[in-house]
Amino acid sequence: MIKTSHKIFYAVSLLVINTTGLSNFPQAELSNGSIRVQVYLPNTKTGYYRGTRFDWSGVIPSIRYGDHEYCGQWFELYSPTVHDAIMGPVEAFSPLGFEEAAQGGSFVTIGVGTLLKENKGPYSPYQYHKILDAGSWSTKIKKDRVEFRQILNNPEYSYEYKKTILLNEGKPELVLLHQIKNTGRKTIETSAYDHNLFFIDRQPVGPQHVIRFTFPLVEKKEGQGMGDMTVISGNQIIVARPFSKNEQAYTLLEGYGTSSNDYHFQIENHKTGAGITIWGDHAISKLAFWACQTILCPEPYIELKINPGETIDWKITYQFYTCPVQP
Repeated sequence: MIKTSHKIFYAVSLLVINTTGLSNFPQAELSNGSIRVQVYLPNTKTGYYRGTRFDWSGVIPSIRYGDHEYCGQWFELYSPTVHDAIMGPVEAFSPLGFEEAAQGGSFVTIGVGTLLKENKGPYSPYQYHKILDAGSWSTKIKKDRVEFRQILNNPEYSYEYKKTILLNEGKPELVLLHQIKNTGRKTIETSAYDHNLFFIDRQPVGPQHVIRFTFPLVEKKEGQGMGDMTVISGNQIIVARPFSKNEQAYTLLEGYGTSSNDYHFQIENHKTGAGITIWGDHAISKLAFWACQTILCPEPYIELKINPGETIDWKITYQFYTCPVQP
């Protein structure tokens, strides 16, 4: 879930958002002949995203397949350290060592670095935390892929994190490959979750949108905006009406099992005929849903436990397609 108070304005049924200067950041252009992808690259001084909630690698402002655009700036205001100034299928990790750290001490977030614990209260992903050490980042770019590597040396939680954005040859598919090696002295236990911030064809969220899962959905508890703006129907989340400026919907979902087969769902815009299928190779440990005026976002979590000296791998695949246009 993203907390936001951004104001969004309509013009000719499309959202008009200020994007001045957003082409001036370090970036890479990828293509496999089927899809074209723009990727922002991590940089501690000039990078597009320098916040402390989301993984710095793999910020994707544009994915184009045919005449469709799947990403874009869905918020009005931008700052490099604002937690929700982020686009595409971005990922985040729960913090390491936050509860044990004293005020003025440090904790670690994978994909960001070592951060300062300034307050005594519980961890908040919506707060910016001062970065004490962003580790070392390196990037390798080819025409159909970009590989990121972050190395962090911390007294307790050290790691080598590798993430690759790969376009499958000749297919409208994007794959996120991940690998973490625990090089520290403590076991890494974290949840990794995918925040699917797709802004399909720059269309506001409305009844033309649907999310479809492979299992019947059960709402874990009554959520914000559920039954009013969005409705659960069997294995689908349906948008009942357009969202107003600051309206949001959020809930936790159940119904998934212990197999990775349930990490499989679709997002479709039946007004423009654009769809995305998303599947992962790990079982879902938690499933959230969040939506606002511009984003309809399923949020699957997976659990990772990496002992010192061990390495773990996982991947998420995105397939882009066209679907029937409906009135």
